[in-house]
Amino acid sequence: MEITLCTSADLDDWTRLRVALWPDYSPQELRAGAEAMLDDAGEGIALLCRVGGQAAGFAEGSLRHDYVNGCETSPVTFLEGIYVVPAHRNKGVAEALVDGVASWGRERGCIEFASDALLENEDSHAFHAAIGFVETERVVYFRKAL
Repeated sequence: MEITLCTSADLDDWTRLRVALWPDYSPQELRAGAEAMLDDAGEGIALLCRVGGQAAGFAEGSLRHDYVNGCETSPVTFLEGIYVVPAHRNKGVAEALVDGVASWGRERGCIEFASDALLENEDSHAFHAAIGFVETERVVYFRKAL
């Protein structure tokens, strides 16, 4: 297993994994988002895991300077997204990716690491708990057109 920073050479694999995680977005939108992250000035990180030379998963993190639910400091390292190809799940890939994002955040002075998941995504809740995250609150957002 090899964890590396995503580069422009990884865009095809990275985009394919992003599409698997966020299928409601077009591949073009997700590739553009990945390209934008490559141009980011240190506020984000994208890691790719390869197993046997094949892309097995990715994680994206950011520094959030605004209020982060359940946190008391700023900035906070935030796990923006993580995906592992089904054949590589339960083999330590996701935990290694999260550890990489955590190390990146610590290097930037963060003392808190946050994440979120949809209320119905119980697999994600279990994963977060298994790697040491603690649930802090549940939130339902509302909107009203004006």
